[in-house]
Amino acid sequence: MLSLENNLLKIAVKKTGAELCQITSAKYNTEFMWDANPNVWSSHAPNLFPIICTLKNDTYIVEKQSYKLPKHGLIRNNTDITLHNLSEDSLTLKLAYNEKTLNIYPFKLEFYMSYTLKDSTIIINQTVKNKDSKTIYYSVGGHPAFKCPVYDDEDYTDYFLKFEHAENSKRHLINMENGLISSRKKPVFNNSKILPLTHDMFEEDALIFKDLKSRKVTLKSKKYGALLSVSYEDFPYLGIWAKPNGNYVCIEPWLGIADHENTNQDFKTKEGILSLAPNKYATATYSIEIHNSHLV
Repeated sequence: MLSLENNLLKIAVKKTGAELCQITSAKYNTEFMWDANPNVWSSHAPNLFPIICTLKNDTYIVEKQSYKLPKHGLIRNNTDITLHNLSEDSLTLKLAYNEKTLNIYPFKLEFYMSYTLKDSTIIINQTVKNKDSKTIYYSVGGHPAFKCPVYDDEDYTDYFLKFEHAENSKRHLINMENGLISSRKKPVFNNSKILPLTHDMFEEDALIFKDLKSRKVTLKSKKYGALLSVSYEDFPYLGIWAKPNGNYVCIEPWLGIADHENTNQDFKTKEGILSLAPNKYATATYSIEIHNSHLV
């Protein structure tokens, strides 16, 4: 376990999966991250690479060759991740390609997860470096889960998400049998910034949005006001998710999306897939801001 601390926040990151697992107020010890209760959902904030969510039959095709990847890819739960750099306010973890990765993802690369603590904000960078002689293809994303409710005198329905702009987006529905994106959509917003949280809103799995105007979402309490905000300027897709029985909410910035149920499984033409030329690198950044007035 690695940690960073300033006068406002303490954060911790597990080497396994390079996973953020703690966001705590330094003064009052208030915890903002989900505790990864294994009886509900045993993760805190998986890092998603080189896929987001689910592939059809866990399989994709590159140059007529089939490969298998588990849900969310090869960083989540990976024990080969090493510490690359540690300073007073920042830490970076690294996964370099190896025989195990090449067997399931045929590209030579280095993947870096960087966490920087700046006042009451955690800046999260996901960097991909192409070490191959060919173009590589990938998606990348975050999956942080926030405790909800934060305080003992609240209920889940005391919470709501406030979006940066008024929205009219529809959610893209998931085929519950295979986890793939269906062609069905369902209205969510009506020129509104507010999304009330209820457990039953996740009965049909995640709320997936492709065309939000907002690049910032704030988790708010009816009793305590704004608790935290997730900003995701680099990410065009957003998922909102929890287990229907879970006292948390995931705010998930994505550069990519699950397979559509009618996919041909060609990785290069998969929706949301990114390409990176040899010897190049790309970084995507999102941030989590804890609002100081509620570190109580």
